[in-house]
Amino acid sequence: MNLLHKNNTNALPKAKSTDTHDFGEGSISGNILRLAIPMTLAQLINVLYNIIDRIYIGHLPDVSTQALTGIGLTLPVITIITAFANLFGMGGAPLFSMARGAGEPGRARKILGNSFSMLLISGGILMALCYLFKHPLLYLFGASDITYSYANAYISLYLIGTLFVMISLGMNNFINAQGFGMTGMLTVSIGAVLNLILDPLFIFVLHMGVRGAALATIISQGISAIWVLHFLTGKKAILTLSLAYMKLDFRLVKEICALGLAGFIMAITNGSVQIVCNATLSRYGGDLYVGIMTVINSVREIITMPVTGLTSGAQPVMSFNYGARRHARVKSAIKFTTIVCILFSCFMWALLLAFPRFFIHMFNSEPELLAEGVPAMHLYFFGIFMMSLQFAGQSTFTALGKAKQAVFFSLLRKAIIVIPLTLWLPTVGGLGTNGVFLAEPVSNFIGGTACFVTMIFTVWRKLDDSLK
Repeated sequence: MNLLHKNNTNALPKAKSTDTHDFGEGSISGNILRLAIPMTLAQLINVLYNIIDRIYIGHLPDVSTQALTGIGLTLPVITIITAFANLFGMGGAPLFSMARGAGEPGRARKILGNSFSMLLISGGILMALCYLFKHPLLYLFGASDITYSYANAYISLYLIGTLFVMISLGMNNFINAQGFGMTGMLTVSIGAVLNLILDPLFIFVLHMGVRGAALATIISQGISAIWVLHFLTGKKAILTLSLAYMKLDFRLVKEICALGLAGFIMAITNGSVQIVCNATLSRYGGDLYVGIMTVINSVREIITMPVTGLTSGAQPVMSFNYGARRHARVKSAIKFTTIVCILFSCFMWALLLAFPRFFIHMFNSEPELLAEGVPAMHLYFFGIFMMSLQFAGQSTFTALGKAKQAVFFSLLRKAIIVIPLTLWLPTVGGLGTNGVFLAEPVSNFIGGTACFVTMIFTVWRKLDDSLK
């Protein structure tokens, strides 16, 4: 790795600008799937970093539910770290792709370097702040005196790897944006496989419990981060990461933040929803229901990752063709992405309705949690196919640089709909904990419809007009 490498040429390396990485050629569905399949696998594998921890911890002898609940209480912190990785990674990658499509490699390299610098700066600040305020934060998130010790043990070690998370998650977007979907998949695959091996070793063989889960995770994320830096500073990348382009250009940082704000707000509001849900469930149902929400959040991560992978794979294709003013190809990408997302989410809804116990058993086998978890899961995932409309519309706004619309609809579904409903519905007609689980499907129907319909009447129609 040599971050001191300088490359001031303004021409894309022709030897690497083949139809494999030129999204303006070939079929739209082929281009999207070529990126989306490895990206989907990568995101599913990425979820395993924390999912594997919960699976093993949820089956610890005697303390499984309390330990699982403790790890669940740390999810908002992990989500906030992810939010900042999204801000600069998902914000910079579409701009990077548009610059490539427009034939501006110098600007693309600057976007790459500035995104990397901001990931490092924000990661360092986050790590320090979370250490300083972890005690009050965990109690705010719904911890009890019983579950706090498990949450504290996990997050105290996990935070050491904050910079690893920022680099591996944030910069992997730029590997995918250059068309190297398989390499992007390997980034997270290497770490996830290592985590799968180290978890049982540290947790059960070395008897480290939740600390072992956290240690396995940060080691794995560190290896992933090294892989990303090795690729982006090596000879295989079309545009490399170099020190010459890391000096902050605040005008460019503002552009990156504006476009990444949608993904940032989506992650931050997800974290806020987790906090409000855990606190409300702790009040109405106690630690058991916080544990149920931990399981539900884990299942949701698994089933939504393919949708996220597909929309993430579509974004570089949309951005490239939008930058190249090939609007018919942009429309084809939107149509293909929407149809596949809806079909997949309908299939997953059917599986959840038919086999809820199978999904819960992955994380915990306590009879009480199973008994209360099944009806909660049915409520929470009702009509989950409507969420696909949100993802399809959101990814289109982001890919085409429509930052204001992307930000608004990120806020609408979670901050404006879910959080107020989570606080209000439990008080209606004695719904209690059921009210918390009902808030999600209501937001999917309202937010998903609003986001997608707006995209059709704004972006889609303008693309139509440009073709006349």
